[in-house]
Amino acid sequence: MSTLIKGSPYRRHQDLEAGSSRSTDFVDDGSSDPFDIASTKNVSIERLRRWRQAALVLNASRRFRYTLDLKKEEEKKQILRKIRAHAQAIRAAYLFKAAGERVNGIPPAPSTPTGDFAVGQEQLVAMSRDHNLSELQQYGGVKGLSDLLKTNLEKGIPGDDDDLVKRRNIFGSNTYPRKKGRSFWRFLWESWQDLTLIILMVAAVASLALGIKSEGIKEGWYDGGSIAFAVILVIVVTAISDYRQSLQFQNLSEEKRNIHLEVIRGGRRVNVSIYDIVVGDVIPLNIGDQVPADGVLISGHSLSIDESSMTGESKIVHKDSNKDPFLMSGCKVADGSGTMLVTSVGINTEWGMLMSSISEDNGEETPLQVRLNGVATFIGLVGLTVAFAVLVVLLVRYFTGHTEDPNGATQFIAGKTKVGRAIDGAIKIITVAVTIVVVAVPEGLPLAVTLTLAYSMRKMMADKALVRRLSACETMGSATTICSDKTGTLTLNQMTVVEAYVGGRKIDPPESASQLSPNLASLLIEGIAQNTNGSVFLPEGGGNVEVSGSPTEQAILKWGIKLGMNFEAVRLKSNIVHVFPFNSEKKRGGVALQLPDCRVHIHWKGAAEIVLASCSAYIDADDGVKEMSEDKMTYFKKSIEDMAARSLRCVAISYRAYEFEKVPTYEEELSRWSLPEEDLVLLAIIGIKDPCRPGVRDAVQLCQNAGVKVRMVTGDNLQTARAIALECGILGSDADATEPNLIEGKRFRALSDSEREEIAEKISVMGRSSPNDKLLLVQALKKKGHVVAVTGDGTNDAPALHEADIGLAMGIQGTEVAKESSDIIILDDNFASVVKVVRWGRSVYANIQKFIQFQLTVNVAALIINVVAAVSSGNVPLNAVQLLWVNLIMDTLGALALATEPPTDHLMHRPPVGRREPLITNIMWRNLLIQAIYQVSVLLVLNFRGKSILNLEHESADRANREKNTLIFNAFVLCQIFNEFNARKPDEKNIFKGITTNHLFMMIVALTLVLQVVIIEFLGKFTSTVRLNWKFWLISIGIGFISWPLAFVGKFIPVPETPLAEFFRRRRQ
Repeated sequence: MSTLIKGSPYRRHQDLEAGSSRSTDFVDDGSSDPFDIASTKNVSIERLRRWRQAALVLNASRRFRYTLDLKKEEEKKQILRKIRAHAQAIRAAYLFKAAGERVNGIPPAPSTPTGDFAVGQEQLVAMSRDHNLSELQQYGGVKGLSDLLKTNLEKGIPGDDDDLVKRRNIFGSNTYPRKKGRSFWRFLWESWQDLTLIILMVAAVASLALGIKSEGIKEGWYDGGSIAFAVILVIVVTAISDYRQSLQFQNLSEEKRNIHLEVIRGGRRVNVSIYDIVVGDVIPLNIGDQVPADGVLISGHSLSIDESSMTGESKIVHKDSNKDPFLMSGCKVADGSGTMLVTSVGINTEWGMLMSSISEDNGEETPLQVRLNGVATFIGLVGLTVAFAVLVVLLVRYFTGHTEDPNGATQFIAGKTKVGRAIDGAIKIITVAVTIVVVAVPEGLPLAVTLTLAYSMRKMMADKALVRRLSACETMGSATTICSDKTGTLTLNQMTVVEAYVGGRKIDPPESASQLSPNLASLLIEGIAQNTNGSVFLPEGGGNVEVSGSPTEQAILKWGIKLGMNFEAVRLKSNIVHVFPFNSEKKRGGVALQLPDCRVHIHWKGAAEIVLASCSAYIDADDGVKEMSEDKMTYFKKSIEDMAARSLRCVAISYRAYEFEKVPTYEEELSRWSLPEEDLVLLAIIGIKDPCRPGVRDAVQLCQNAGVKVRMVTGDNLQTARAIALECGILGSDADATEPNLIEGKRFRALSDSEREEIAEKISVMGRSSPNDKLLLVQALKKKGHVVAVTGDGTNDAPALHEADIGLAMGIQGTEVAKESSDIIILDDNFASVVKVVRWGRSVYANIQKFIQFQLTVNVAALIINVVAAVSSGNVPLNAVQLLWVNLIMDTLGALALATEPPTDHLMHRPPVGRREPLITNIMWRNLLIQAIYQVSVLLVLNFRGKSILNLEHESADRANREKNTLIFNAFVLCQIFNEFNARKPDEKNIFKGITTNHLFMMIVALTLVLQVVIIEFLGKFTSTVRLNWKFWLISIGIGFISWPLAFVGKFIPVPETPLAEFFRRRRQ
């Protein structure tokens, strides 16, 4: 157990991070760039605070909504400390009071019956909360309490619907009240917090007042009203988008909390949700399980509980049914096994009280989110500078009389222009400058990560992957290696005994009971029935036998049944004295039994070659105990090797007799007793078949094509691992199946740190590995610069899952400790689902890059067009309302369209994305600059020469100007719509590939187009536009359409491999 505690999953490991350059970085490296955080896994609070302070933010409540709330996190810790201290103080006070009552001879208060039960909820809650052992004894111990609760300690509660409803009504359900998520109105309110939008609303109100005063209410409200309407539209659309995201996160959080576990009802083990547990339930507990409710221990073997989640102290507490039987909800089983009787559920438990008192913050920044805040800050500073320059230029031109209206008249003449008109002119200039800020500061850029992650997480659920940490989605796109378990991940986990060596020889078929001698059969069946965590249920009315337990246990129990085992009868013949639960370090588990005649049998079961090495004798076909000769040992070893070479899991079953007098009699001594492991008598060696999963070879091949090396790390025999690895394609041929490609765990752990680092990259298969070997392999690979994903299911896998860049726990076979230490839970335990997670990880990164390319093109083009026009003529072709509409296309609608692209096979034909790789690649710069230069050139030519090009000289100056500006606005928006298609495939020539599968993209493009037509044709008063004739519509569409062939041709232009930022950095040096 010391190994378990040393590698406790609750102890944080220092997290080493590696980038594409394969250099080693520390998470908290104190980098001068606050936005350079390679991994947010276990990063310090101070580091998180630094990047927030460095970010340029217009609306903090929206920008930081999905990041960790640092203030709330501190408050949560304080609340937890208070509640824990309060609970411990109550317990101490009660113990003091109880001691006084015993001294003074005060009789205990009688229990108050509740409904059909002879004990009340208040008494049960008080007993569990105060750990009141004397009260439990007054009820008659666990047996007496179970009678009061109408529970059979062996068979549990009846479990019919009426019984369950009655128990929930009287004792409560296993749920606790949670604070409601934000309402839509809260999101609406937060969307209002944007400083620029507030300034625009103030400007709109001022413009409205001045317009009505000077032009009357009929005409004067348009300018101010249109800005106000545009701002309200932006706010509402933003709030709707954000609210939809929040609902997705809430659903995923609910799924994370919904643990499933086994309970005993009506004599059978059934799988139920943690929310369905009721008072009186009997629950089996095994290593790695979470205690699902408050209760008392019925029986246990070496049961140790980690109570740190409740007490705040990281210590392991040993439990026994006499001295300390009380179990607290929310704690974890650190070692051993047992069964518990539930006494309190939901809000009546300390865990329920704790969870209902704190608001769960699902916020968590991801590395990409932090980097995008850096990009947004840089672009925002440029935008602010440009907006300020435009503001100064326009105000100076206006007040010095250099700004003319469309008819050529000077807009401001000192001493002649009315104050109201002058203020109105200044407000319009300020409005344009502020709107440039709205467009220039890409507030939605970091939030696009949240959008694509929310979308990806929802879709990944359908692909059998439950994301626990957002950043894992991203990091999976950078994974360079996957260390996978064998059993259940690469194989089906459907085990059957197909070969057996019993009585010193092979029996065929393996279930042939007639070939076994009576004594040997009796001992073998005794070992199978008693040395197990599984169970067998035979329905009273007949029917199929139900076998529960791990797949290996189920296979052995089913084999035992075929040999004639009566599970219940065999278990009643002897009493279990002590249990050594199966240990992944020792690869075996044992049990000591006391028989009616006071004889003691010790049974062992585990890895065949390890158990065989402890055997000094075997029972032959005539029931004789024969010494294990060298020839016989060689025969058994050869049998194991032959079975392993055929990919069978080899398990040996053995026993030994033991002197009754040597068995410890005291509970404390017994709990520390080590079962004798030597001089065992071999009973059987069995070969269990677990077929490879269909399609696993293709999944491994897909990973290898994508530059992700798959390594198998298994506790199984090295030969079994080799056979499965060849079948799965992890090893290409027999020639590859040599050291160091194939290595045993003990050989690897014996190496020095430097030798392990050297050999780690070459390892493809590690057999007979312990969880610590897996941890050492992860550490060695990370030091070599790999981004490591690890699968795990056991409690002892927790340190490796923590240490890995991405910890993947198994949803079916995984313990709660393993799941809690993981980043993603693979719900079907299937390796193909792991590969799908890699695809989604790459998709997240690719989608963000698409959105960046699209948004920066809009930013650059809009800024340059307005700046050049403002400086040269004092007027801007794109006014405030038009820019707000462009911002809506670019920010919210653009993110929805591009950040929700499903992953494609193309993503798996490129190497992993380096975590230090620039967000804006050279390919993106090429695409972005081509489109931006084209848009700026065409629209500036139209701005300055539009009247002559469009033959508008015969029109009035005002009309010609409005038509020209409307065409510029229309062409600019259509350019963005066409460019949205280009952004879908930054590095592929066919931009329409898979377009029909993305219905959301098509819907948003269609909606944008329809709204643009409505704006131009029907909302001219609001947007200062005029209706366009069909020729001008064709010109607008033509200008937009040219971006497609331009993008196609542009993709033939080669780009240097050295990132642009790296090139400039070298030049500076």
